[in-house]
Formats: sequence, structure tokens, C-alpha cells
Amino acid sequence: MAINLSLTSTLLRVANSAPSPLSPIVIRGGPKVVQPCSGKLRSGTLKSALRCRAIVGQAAEEIKEDDDVSLHDPPSASPKNEQVQERDYTGTPYVPIFVMLPLGLINMECELVDPDNLINQLRILKSSNVDGVMVDCWWGIVEAHNPQKYNWSGYRKLFQIVRDLDLKLQVVMSFHECGGNVGDDVHIPLPKWIMEIGSKNPDIFFTDREGRRNHECLTWGIDKQRVLEGRNALEVYFDYMRSFRVEFNEFFEDGFISEIEIGLGACGELRYPSYPANHGWEYPGIGEFQCYDKYLMESLVKAAEARGHLIWGRAPNNAGSYNSKPQDTRFFCDGGEYNSLYGRFFLKWYSGVLVDHADRVLAMANIAFEETPIAVKLSGIHWWYKTASHAAELTAGFYNPANRDGYATIASVLKKHEATLNFTCVELRTLDQHEDFPEALADPEGLVWQVLNAAWDADIPVASENALPCYDKEGYNKILDIAKPFGDLDGRHLSAFTYLRLTPQLMEEQNFMEFERFVKRLHGEFVENVQPNHEEETEEEVTVD
Repeated sequence: MAINLSLTSTLLRVANSAPSPLSPIVIRGGPKVVQPCSGKLRSGTLKSALRCRAIVGQAAEEIKEDDDVSLHDPPSASPKNEQVQERDYTGTPYVPIFVMLPLGLINMECELVDPDNLINQLRILKSSNVDGVMVDCWWGIVEAHNPQKYNWSGYRKLFQIVRDLDLKLQVVMSFHECGGNVGDDVHIPLPKWIMEIGSKNPDIFFTDREGRRNHECLTWGIDKQRVLEGRNALEVYFDYMRSFRVEFNEFFEDGFISEIEIGLGACGELRYPSYPANHGWEYPGIGEFQCYDKYLMESLVKAAEARGHLIWGRAPNNAGSYNSKPQDTRFFCDGGEYNSLYGRFFLKWYSGVLVDHADRVLAMANIAFEETPIAVKLSGIHWWYKTASHAAELTAGFYNPANRDGYATIASVLKKHEATLNFTCVELRTLDQHEDFPEALADPEGLVWQVLNAAWDADIPVASENALPCYDKEGYNKILDIAKPFGDLDGRHLSAFTYLRLTPQLMEEQNFMEFERFVKRLHGEFVENVQPNHEEETEEEVTVD
């Protein structure tokens, strides 16, 4: 076994700094690339991870025999304090970029707010060669007062402005409340007539163990229950989507609307509203299960009866509260009840409700939008990722403990409906999370690679967006590393990237200059003054016998 010592030093730093044995290992320095060791626990991946660690371990033993090489090099400075190294993306695949428009662009009367300022900002964006913009079409605005009475007037004016500037459009079917989440600066409730129904039948909303109702979106328990003025939730969603398709037919016909993202849960993402700030949740709390409305509880009881264990027809009573830590609960702690027969039954049912909801709504969306591509946003719940139970993911509906790949099932449903997976948090660095919130045991990078690999294994397009505002070179470089993985033998890359979001801060001169560079690099264009990444320039080869 021949291993170059300079490359071995890089391997050792990866091994010693990686907080998890399943963090991605990429050996960069020549044509040989070992990837992913990516956090996926499917067949063969754990063996690959251990093999990578074995390579590192054997390299360490060989170095010990060399008196001229020390295993205890001084720790490298945090990347925050180093000159940022950058890859040259000239000639790499073209990744389209869209920019999210402000949340308050359309008011509650469905009127376009300050169109002149918007036109000026869109012209500036156009000058940077972005491909298009993304906008939320809020259910609470369009169908605000009465069932099946839709007002699209403000959106028509907006779409015409965007088309006149020759920009493409991604549209989000936003069936959730706006307000209460990170970055929300306006409040757009669910339709008034929905809230009136909810005042008489609060079980149409997700409910926690204490009986608190969450008004952010409808419970998936009423997908097939006709409790919404004679319609069930699926019919309400379909009628809304079909109205949009008919109203804006000419924008579909000329290809101006390039994609429709389907809101499937809290914050427009496919997840339970398990960590609501308005119920007292604070990062990095594990959140709570949201299945205590009568419709989901009836479903749980039926599932328990079908298994022959009626006593299992209940949610866990030992899973802590919103701000608990996994180790402080009997359900999520190491060796906890989450991995018992009952725990596995409950989590399979709970996550199955999420998957079934996606399956039903996406089937309706493909009927409503015909040949237009559709997408689904998946949230990046990266805190407690380095524990065995992955508690925060479990309460959100992702059955992804350390011994199970919870994202492969979701990817297969998206494949069934030919939907793109849009994933968040690609700009977050695990090292930064360890410095800022060491108690969270977070690993956003490991989570990103697991989800991306699950999607790529299912052969579906993967897009992404940043979870938090990003204006600096370091954040953009992290996004680019995910958008175009270095040395990937299959040439995989993101199908598109959506930037969060158009703000006055983005329009500031220095921030916009950095953004323009980012756009060029996503497009694979030449950019001046790129600091070379010497790790990529070496042509040393790794030979593993």
C-alpha cells in the first residue's frame, strides 16, 4: 500500500477534525477521489466509511516510523482567519440561479407593493445575469375570504414585469402561514374562511402533546376528510393549483414559468411544524411530535390495531418537550425507546404520514400543472445529527436515526412524481456550528451529503437554497462546493440554486459585487482574482492496494 505523505497529512487532518465517523471524506490532490463516506447508512456505505478510516489509521502507523514527520502538527487556524482559497470554476457545468423576491411584495389585498422600486432592483439583478426570480403565491392572500374565490391580480402585474425583463420565474404554492419563522418580516395568515372553520373544529390544525394548535398549516390528517366546506384538503389544494394554471396559461405556454414548487408543510417545506418559535422553541431544542389532532390519532390507533398491538395506539409520553436535549429524554437518549419495537412502529407510522401526504399532493400537482416541472423543498434539520437518535429530525417526520437512511424513501416518492428535491442549509459549515453551538452536536455538511446522495441515487434533480442570508465570499464558496462537487466521477451537480433573498443589503455595492462573482462562478464563467486552492493543483496519486 503506497500513500503519499503530504496527502496523508491532509487525511489525518480530516480524520482528526471530523466530528463523526460518517462525515464526508474527499481525498483531493489528483485524479483519484475517495467519496463520499457521506453519512449514508445503506448497504456498503458503512464499510466504505470504515475503510476510509482504516486508510487513515494505516497511514498514521507508517508516519510514526518516519522520524522526520510529526503526528502532532500545530492545529491549523480557523478558516475564518485564513485567506479564503477558491476554486476556479471556469468551464464547469452551468447552474442556473434564481433570487427569492421579498415576502411583502404582494399585500393582503393582492396588490403589488412599490412596483417602481421592484423594477429598479430587478434591472440590477438582470445586469448580474441571474436566470430568474422566485415568488410565493400565498393561499392566505389569493383565496382569503371565501372558498374558491381567487384573486390573482397583484401576481399578474408582478409576472408581467418579470417577463418584460426577460427573467424566468419559479413559483411557490404557499399553503402555509407566513410569520414566526427565521427571516419572516411580514404576517400572512391562512385564509379567513379556514380560520373560521378552525375556530369550530381546531383539529384541522397540527396539535402538540399539550393540546396547543399550530395555525401554520393544515394537519395532514384531513387530506381525505371533507371538513373544509364540503371539500377535503387535497381537493382544496388541487382547486387552488388548477386555478393558478388556468389564470396564467400564457405564462406557462411560453415557458416563462419554469418550475412550480409545491408547499407541503410548515414553512412550505415537507416537514411537521415540530419546532415553532411561537410555542417557545429555541435552537437547538429537539422539538415535539405533532400528531395529537383527532384525525392523526385515529390513524395511529388504526395502524396499531392492524399490527395487533392496540396499546401502541398512542404517541410517546417520554419524548421531552420543545427545548429538551436527546440525552435528557427516555425516548431519544442512547439506547432509548426510539429503537424499541414500539418506537420503531411509531416512527415508521409518523414518517409514513409525511410520505403519504407528499405522494398524494404531488400526484394532484402533476395533474394541475401538466408538463411543467415541479419541486419540493426539504428542510435541513442538522442539529443533533451527531447523536444516535437524530431527535430533531424524528420529531419533524424524518425517520433518520444513525442506523437508518430516512431520506431514501422521500427521494423515491419524488422520483415517482418526477419532482426536483430542493434542499436548504448548503451554506452552513459544520466547524462554525461547533464553535457557535457546540452543545447542538450539529453536522450540516454531513446532512447535506446524505440528502444529496439519496436524491442522486434515486436519479432525481437536486436544487438548493441558502437557509440564512449570505453576502460573504466564504459562504458563497461553501455553496459552490456543494453545487459542483470537486472530482465527482459522475459529474453530478445541482440543477439550480435559489438565493435567499432580494434585500437592500444585497443591493449594497460590496455585497452585490461579491454576488456577481458568485453568479459567474455558478455559470462556469471566468472570474478574475480567484485565489488558487493549492489542494487542487497537486497531481499526487493515492494508490490503495
